[in-house]
Amino acid sequence: MPGAALYLVATPLGNLQDLSPRAAELLRVADVLYAEDTRTAARLLSDLGLGRPLHSCFDANEAQRADEVAQHFAAGRTVALCSEAGTPGVSDPGYRMVRAAIAAGVPVVPVPGPSAVLAALVGSGLATDRFYFGGFLPRKPGPRREALAQLKTLPATLVFFESPMRTAETLHDMAEVFGPREAVVARELTKTHEEFVRGALETLAARYENERPLGEITLVVAGAPEHPAVAADADLHARALALLSEGHSPKDAAARLAFESGVPKRQAYACVLACQEARTRPAP
Repeated sequence: MPGAALYLVATPLGNLQDLSPRAAELLRVADVLYAEDTRTAARLLSDLGLGRPLHSCFDANEAQRADEVAQHFAAGRTVALCSEAGTPGVSDPGYRMVRAAIAAGVPVVPVPGPSAVLAALVGSGLATDRFYFGGFLPRKPGPRREALAQLKTLPATLVFFESPMRTAETLHDMAEVFGPREAVVARELTKTHEEFVRGALETLAARYENERPLGEITLVVAGAPEHPAVAADADLHARALALLSEGHSPKDAAARLAFESGVPKRQAYACVLACQEARTRPAP
């Protein structure tokens, strides 16, 4: 393996047989090995019959490790980096090491293999021609809903990682922000208890409210329709009246109506004002 290089080695999500022969060979011959979780990597090396030194590279020390690998590159060494599972750099450490390699003028060589994002997407049954990977959403409800609102009109299948502790909350927020859409909870991909649970967002949210999922979770959600249907006038007026009856101010009701229906804000505001006037008009 001549010359310095950085190899980004994809490792199994759970099934050891998914490790490619090329990846196994690189774990054997690279001069220096870095891993997000050295314990997981050590078990993988043991399964391969290898006993090699490992250096950690996780979120808290990646900047320091990036400076360190620059010295390896200067000495002409090859460096292999692997995540705890899947492909390095996908919601995992790797970005800074790649930047260090580019700055040092050495090749960056992806070694493709397992990816939870792609496994969940292709197994979901939802459209695969365009997709958006959102990583982990914010933990707190307010920022999480704001992040989802920015994606509401995106006409692409959405893929997220989520903690099993927050799966039900996130599904509830998605149902509230996106409205009725198909979704899939992909669990324990490639492992013994792999599972794809498909259904409407509201249905899935209700299920996991009483049944906390176990293991690694990937959520896949249908994208927005490219030409969303605009609500009929009667539906808009009924919803505007309901919002006013709930105590929303005209401004807030109009903003919510526009958000929910897809009509322009000006049209929503005019509808709300008309409904408010009708409510306050004396009976004949």
